Amino acid sequence: MGEQTIRVGLIGAGAWATYGHIPALRSLPEFEVTAVSARRKESAQRAADRFGIPHVFEDPHELVEHPDVDLVAVLTPAPQHAPFVKAAIAAGKDVYAEWPLTNRTADSEELLALAEAKGVRHVVGLQRRFGPSARYARDLIKQGYVGDVRAVRLAVGIDPLGPVRPAAVEWTIDADNFSHVLSIYGGHFLDALFQIVGPPSDVTAIVRTQFPEITIEETGESVPNANPDEVMAIGTLDNGGLFSVQLESGQKIRTGLQIDITGTDGFLRLTNPRAFQNTEDNTLHGADGDSDTHTLAALPVPEEYRSLPDTSLDVSVQDLAHLYAAFARDKADGTTEASTFADAVDQHHLIDRIQQSSHARR
Repeated sequence: MGEQTIRVGLIGAGAWATYGHIPALRSLPEFEVTAVSARRKESAQRAADRFGIPHVFEDPHELVEHPDVDLVAVLTPAPQHAPFVKAAIAAGKDVYAEWPLTNRTADSEELLALAEAKGVRHVVGLQRRFGPSARYARDLIKQGYVGDVRAVRLAVGIDPLGPVRPAAVEWTIDADNFSHVLSIYGGHFLDALFQIVGPPSDVTAIVRTQFPEITIEETGESVPNANPDEVMAIGTLDNGGLFSVQLESGQKIRTGLQIDITGTDGFLRLTNPRAFQNTEDNTLHGADGDSDTHTLAALPVPEEYRSLPDTSLDVSVQDLAHLYAAFARDKADGTTEASTFADAVDQHHLIDRIQQSSHARR
């Protein structure tokens, strides 16, 4: 490891830590995972043994204070983020937090203000914008491939968060935990969408709970549910184009991701049969004003967008690695390429606007 290696301590040793974060960080020469903590020390120890992590803690605050940790990565569920992020900021450590940053907009605003006041670097796990296909689509739009953007359609369909759930994710039913199709998948994909086509101006929405009762798979217990599982929204972009959004969880037949972008001179389409834990990047098709047939053609993503040293990881993990690599460049160059707590607050505000619009229509 070089002198500029960023030493990372992980708070949380669950599936996304071991499937996503640790492999992503281990693939990048700028980083070293030096510490891990978990609610149960044996979980942290298993991760440490598997990946050769030198320091194991049961108390996350000991990890935060350890001199071998430069960047604290908070990977616990959203309701648990705030105290750990605050501890990292107070210790003067750079901090990463998963999306959702917190389960309340005001709490996320507070974390942003604290991090800015302390002068620490802050990163939020909105990594979809860093996928090669998303960055290539964004650049094509900037280069005028479709001309002026007229209309955009985003559809995300997933099978999780449906009317039957395993006991391990029963916590998602509690509305206070901010864990549903709008908060999680809406947050990730709306962020990616508006990075590609430009920010939204206004929005009108309908948010509904179509599964008012959730059955726990192992016990058959029925639990009341007030979280949304269907979202429809329309609005305008700052550049004058229109957009529509459909977010749907609990699908019997998973429809994945579709993004259509029409412009005055062309068309782009991004698709993926999966909208989470993707093994392959999105497929990109398009037709511009120079097309003779005006039919869609495959648009392979140029290799320069695939800049990671290890491209054998699942694409979901590679997207995360691209985010960490952006953070390393920011730290070295003083830039702000990586998604930050400010981006998280923007997503909180957009989700609030969608929910408030729906409430106003009832």
